[in-house]
Amino acid sequence: MSSVCKTTVLQLATNPGMSPVNASRRVRHAARRLTGGIQHMERVTLRIPKQQIDEVEQMVETGEFPNRSEAIRSAVREMLSEQDTEHDDHSRAHGWAKV
Repeated sequence: MSSVCKTTVLQLATNPGMSPVNASRRVRHAARRLTGGIQHMERVTLRIPKQQIDEVEQMVETGEFPNRSEAIRSAVREMLSEQDTEHDDHSRAHGWAKV
């Protein structure tokens, strides 16, 4: 078991007040981190409107994400996935194959 997974399990075990929904979310996020294949991360500085940061903070506070960085990484992954899907649809319409 990786250290990330061990840490998540330990946090869940030592936090009896955590709701089952939040516990489940944290385990899913830990699993994503483990299976994401990320070998190197770069630090990026962003300027984001306060209202959007407040909304991200709310998602962290409710347990939807373990931290702001993971929330933003998730949004980027989703955007790239959508873009890839759109590109595939466009390629199929033109008879192109992705290789």
